[in-house]
Amino acid sequence: MNGPPNLVVTIVLYTVGILLVMIAVLILLKGLGLLTTLPDYIIWALVLLALGTGIIGGLRSSGK
Repeated sequence: MNGPPNLVVTIVLYTVGILLVMIAVLILLKGLGLLTTLPDYIIWALVLLALGTGIIGGLRSSGK
């Protein structure tokens, strides 16, 4: 059971990690007052970016 992690698990972990980093950056920018409002389309764009980056990162790390 010490084989490589499942591809789906790897992709999900990459995606969740990227989303957490993006949320932390948004909270930091809001706390500093540099970001007052965030339109819905920007939030959707960030979610889609995180999904795409997570999928690509997971595939690259698995070597497939």
